[in-house]
Amino acid sequence: MRLDDVPLGQAATIARIDWTQLGEAAARRLRALGFDAGVTVEPLHRGVFGSRDPIAVRIGRMQVALRRTQAAAIEVETA
Repeated sequence: MRLDDVPLGQAATIARIDWTQLGEAAARRLRALGFDAGVTVEPLHRGVFGSRDPIAVRIGRMQVALRRTQAAAIEVETA
């Protein structure tokens, strides 16, 4: 399942990230924020307009805003 498909409030574990789908700057930013395989993430909010961008995600004690295309590059496993 991709991170952009996980229901709000449901924790998931990152299985893999397709770094090739992300631009260099976005990949660097996500790595710096701690996005990596084995890390637990939880979608909290989605934008209200047509694209539902951005997606607010909890990672550790931080809340991070991701574009939907970035979240689609993150494969997760739910419990």
